[in-house]
Amino acid sequence: MFALISPEKIQLPAGSVVRLPATWQEYQSLRDRRGDGSIPRLKYRNGEVLLMSPFPVHGRDAHLIADIVKALLDSDEREYDAFTPVTMTVPEESGIEPDYCFYINNWQAVSGKKRIDWQNDPPPDLAIEIDVTSYSDVEDYLPYRVPEIWLFKKQQLLIYQLQGATYQLQTHSLYFPDFDLHSAIARCVDIAYQRNTSAAIRDLKQQL
Repeated sequence: MFALISPEKIQLPAGSVVRLPATWQEYQSLRDRRGDGSIPRLKYRNGEVLLMSPFPVHGRDAHLIADIVKALLDSDEREYDAFTPVTMTVPEESGIEPDYCFYINNWQAVSGKKRIDWQNDPPPDLAIEIDVTSYSDVEDYLPYRVPEIWLFKKQQLLIYQLQGATYQLQTHSLYFPDFDLHSAIARCVDIAYQRNTSAAIRDLKQQL
């Protein structure tokens, strides 16, 4: 399959990333043309559009990591809201689509909302990015001031927290400070790849 980007159709081979110079209006046109689907992924920054068609492993890992977050929050009986797919935009500046985002401390601010105003409502507390094709960049989240980003790359969890004007790599999560996330995720990934995601989450819940 060849990459095809036209006014009538967007078609990308799995795993491909395409960069195009574009205006904000052209980004919006591409996004509208895609409709309610989530493929290809679209990103706008610095006068260009990036399009990415994920491998199947991308979606599986995204759901696995998100299910781990849900299991941890549920084990502590903490309330939250989770969104996927979701498009975050700052007009003329940025458009991104995290694999998953969670409202944990600020869940009440978006409770019951069908639309989120990314310039006035609080940002998600946690965003999850699965990076298989080097498409993800934590700096994309700076316009939104998301407090914490989890970047899952090469089956390793990288935790970034907003420190002033940049994201800095950290060893522990703001939301699970006393839990060994790295070991738990490594165990879940191992079980998921040997068997399946449901077995991994059941094992985690038993450990909890």
